[in-house]
Amino acid sequence: MTQARRPGRPVLATTRDELVAALTPAPARRAVVMTMGALHAGHLALVEQARRLADQVVVTIFVNPLQFGPAEDLDRYPRDLEGDLTLLAAAGVDVVFAPTVEVVYPDGDPTVTVSAGIFGEVLEGAARPGHLDGVLTVVLKLLHLVRPDVALFGQKDAQQLMAVRRMVRDLDVPVRIDAVPTVRDPDGLALSSRNAFLSPEDRVRACGLSAALFAGAARAGSSAGAVRAAAATALRSAGLEVEYLALVDPVTVAEVGDRYSGEAVLALAARVGSTRLIDNVPLTLR
Repeated sequence: MTQARRPGRPVLATTRDELVAALTPAPARRAVVMTMGALHAGHLALVEQARRLADQVVVTIFVNPLQFGPAEDLDRYPRDLEGDLTLLAAAGVDVVFAPTVEVVYPDGDPTVTVSAGIFGEVLEGAARPGHLDGVLTVVLKLLHLVRPDVALFGQKDAQQLMAVRRMVRDLDVPVRIDAVPTVRDPDGLALSSRNAFLSPEDRVRACGLSAALFAGAARAGSSAGAVRAAAATALRSAGLEVEYLALVDPVTVAEVGDRYSGEAVLALAARVGSTRLIDNVPLTLR
C-alpha cells in the first residue's frame, strides 16, 4: 500500500483526548511505530515500512521511566522533540503522540504491570532487571491507546521484539507485529540513540560489536559452537567489556545447542567507555 508522501507537519497530540481526535475517523488501516525520540535513520526505516502497510501512520515519542533502572540513563537520555517532528514531517507521518509521564501513567506507577516471564530473566532481562516488564507494560498501554492494525519494531532490539510478539500472542492482543531489519552505518555499527554518548575513540571501538557478530554469522554453515567461538574470538581481539554473548532461539530466547539447525539470533551486549550497547544478527544454522 505505497502512498505519496503527505505534505505538512504531522498532527501533534500530547493528551489522550488530542490523540482520540487525531485518530478520528478511523482509517482503513493504521500502523504505529513506538519510539523514545532522538530519532535516526533506523526509526525512519520503521516509518517507511509503516507507510507501505497503512493508510495512517502514528509515531509515539515517550521516554518510559518504567524501563529504566535506578542506575541507568533516564535523565541523560537524549530528547529533541522539534528535531524529531521535522524528520517525521519529511517522512510523511500523520500523527505524533508525545505524551508526558502523567498522561501515560495518570495514577503514578501502575499497580498492575506486564510480566516478561522468561524474557525478563535472561540476557537483557538478567542484565537490566524489570526493564522488559516496563517495556511490555508501556507497549500494551500504547497499543490500547492507538489501536493499530500493525505495529513495527526493529530487529535491533531482538529480545524486546521476541517479548512483544509473545505478549501479543499470549494476551490475544488484536495487532500484527512486523520486524524491520537493523539499520547500520557504513562501518557496521548499528544505529542507536545511545551512540550519541560515544567519544570519537569509543565510536571506533564500538564497531567491534558488529564485527564480532558478522564473524560469528560467517560460520553459520558449520555449527552453533563454531558461531559462538568465532564471535568470542573477535570480541577478545576488540578488547570490549562484554556482558553477554548468546546464540538463541528467536521465539523462546533459549540458548541453542551445538547440534541445533534452523533460525537463530546471535546477540551480545558490551560496554564501550561509559556507554552500554546491544546488537544482534539473525542467522540460519545448517
